[in-house]
Amino acid sequence: MDEVGIGIVGYGAMGRAHAYGWTVAPLVRELPVAPRLRVMSGRDAEAAARAAARYGVESSVDDWRALVARDDVDLVDVCTPPGAHAEAVLAAAAAGKAVLCEKPLATDYASARSAAESVREAGVANAVGFNYRRLPALSHMHELVAEGAVGDVLLWRGTWLSDEFLDPAIPFDWRFERCMGGSTISDLGAHLIDLALWIVGEIDEVAAQSETFTRERSGRTVDVDEASSALVRFAGGARGTFELTRVCARRPCDFFVEVNGTRGTIRFEYPRLNELWVGDACDDDRLYGLRRIRVEHPKHPYAADWWPIGQGVGYGTTFVNQAADLLERWPHGPWEPDLAQGARVQAVCEAMERAAAEARWVRVAEVTG
Repeated sequence: MDEVGIGIVGYGAMGRAHAYGWTVAPLVRELPVAPRLRVMSGRDAEAAARAAARYGVESSVDDWRALVARDDVDLVDVCTPPGAHAEAVLAAAAAGKAVLCEKPLATDYASARSAAESVREAGVANAVGFNYRRLPALSHMHELVAEGAVGDVLLWRGTWLSDEFLDPAIPFDWRFERCMGGSTISDLGAHLIDLALWIVGEIDEVAAQSETFTRERSGRTVDVDEASSALVRFAGGARGTFELTRVCARRPCDFFVEVNGTRGTIRFEYPRLNELWVGDACDDDRLYGLRRIRVEHPKHPYAADWWPIGQGVGYGTTFVNQAADLLERWPHGPWEPDLAQGARVQAVCEAMERAAAEARWVRVAEVTG
């Protein structure tokens, strides 16, 4: 079997998650090629070497440029903080390498567009890591809405609550610097915006508000929003809301999405990630309400690759499904979602940031030009 040499740029949590995905993918699905973790990079040479050994990567380097230049690397997997994504993508595209880049694609739209254009012009396979699309429940939600299960979509709501910034004593690091970590809108919101674009359609216009409650850490100014919310108008006429915050006590990583239409409702709750709540307005009135669907049947997306009904899947599953989907279409793709989708998401993020800063409705077209 042909091998695909993979180089992972970054050894932190995302580097670990992606290494797990590439490693397990051949165990759950028959694939036309075999992934091989050739090299991992990180600025701290010793830490990168330890991580590579732990994750099953053959070697490590302390300069990602050396990783990109290696002849045995066919695919560059970018898992650095967001502010460093675009530069690595541009270099990989120039070297003719396939690219997988973690979300958000960049911390600003101009960089995201540049990254997307670079892979298009180079003609290389490319994908952005919106891994939650690969949850069986959210993939099934997409299918149901596309099939008309809720009728015409009227409303969308997406909420992401965490408490990672709640403690004001947390020292300053790259997450509190917008040019490197991106805003909370682009970091947490990117996932929800991608799901909204995928499930409902293009967003035309947004209004937003943001707040930073702890404005200084370790003597340095924090320029990242800690809580933001937005109203959106979709091109198809639907309306929507987003709430994104990192200061909700005892909320570890709780996100929820819901679609309401002329025929029904579908709701997903991440704390119960193997389930959907579905309401059909055409049901017998004696069954009024939402019913719980356990998205674990072999007929549900991805479920047949995994465990018997009742065993469920978890967060790591999304990275395995992502890796398997990409390897199935090696080498030419097309891969989904691609970097062009990453740029579309970033345009909405930037429109929200601008709307919050200027206290007005902002059309996404103002950002994309």
